[in-house]
Amino acid sequence: MMLSSKQRAFLRGLAVEADTILMVGKSGMSPDIVKQTDDALEARELLKGKVLETAPLSPREAAEQLARETGAEVVQVIGAKFVLYRAKKKDPAIVLPKVKK
Repeated sequence: MMLSSKQRAFLRGLAVEADTILMVGKSGMSPDIVKQTDDALEARELLKGKVLETAPLSPREAAEQLARETGAEVVQVIGAKFVLYRAKKKDPAIVLPKVKK
């Protein structure tokens, strides 16, 4: 699912209030980080993460790799922080704005 610019803007607005709950550090992309991301997306749908200076990959690389491995969308990457989104399969809590065709 590709997000429209309107949907991306909507999610960015929600992410402003969200706490940063995921930290990617010097161990980089471990299976543990991927599982934490997957669990957090299942629980919250919207996840804010941060890549620490000691990490071996850039925030953009981390966000894109986590999105690929969890089936999520990269909403934004700003500085060391990134936001990922994945709708729940059952009863999504976040209702995205409709896309005009």
